[in-house]
Amino acid sequence: FGAPVVIIAIILVFISFSRLTESEEFGPVFIQEPDDVIFPLDSDEKKVVMHCEARGNPPPTYSWHINGTEVDPEADYRYSFIDGNLVITNASEMIDYGKYQCKAENSFGTVLSRDALLQFAYLAAFSPKARGGVSVREGQGVVLMCTPPPHSPEIIYSWVFNEFPSFVAEDSRRFISQDTGNLYISKAQPSDVGSYICLVKNPVTNARVLSPPTPLTLKTDGEHLSGAMLRGCLLDS
Repeated sequence: FGAPVVIIAIILVFISFSRLTESEEFGPVFIQEPDDVIFPLDSDEKKVVMHCEARGNPPPTYSWHINGTEVDPEADYRYSFIDGNLVITNASEMIDYGKYQCKAENSFGTVLSRDALLQFAYLAAFSPKARGGVSVREGQGVVLMCTPPPHSPEIIYSWVFNEFPSFVAEDSRRFISQDTGNLYISKAQPSDVGSYICLVKNPVTNARVLSPPTPLTLKTDGEHLSGAMLRGCLLDS
């Protein structure tokens, strides 16, 4: 009978300890802090949820701050709290963009979460205005400007040559800057002559837009430097 009695005693001690732990009072401790969110403006959901959860005894209450200002759900119907989460209905980039913090508190303490940045993803269209042609001497270098439309976050650039889906392949003579979208061509040759279109993609929304075409021609020896060529940032190779 010795072993079963010992086992029962251990179980009773464990149960008593668990009950003691459950009744112990303590300040809030985060289980989940808010993360950065990139919300597509064209989303069908139309709701942004910033997550926050903490444990404590007594159970903590929650509040939220946007750029240091406390959120008041009673003053703006677009904001609501579900448990510790902040739900934003009809989110607006102009009003809701910024840094968010969750605060959990009870009678034994207060904790403030890390900052979480709420951004909005979008990609506007290029200006429909026609682009001037660019002329370059054979063997010289030239830069074709992308001039991307308004966007957020960063976009991915590529170039179409003459017609879709014929893309410019980067090699020892051709380079596409993923900072500006500009296409750099060194040592221009007759095969480079044609129409160039900048294509940009938003990696969050997967939206794509195309620029108006930029014609590229080779300059003959008898021609003078043109304004269009200067705008194309003619570079000596």
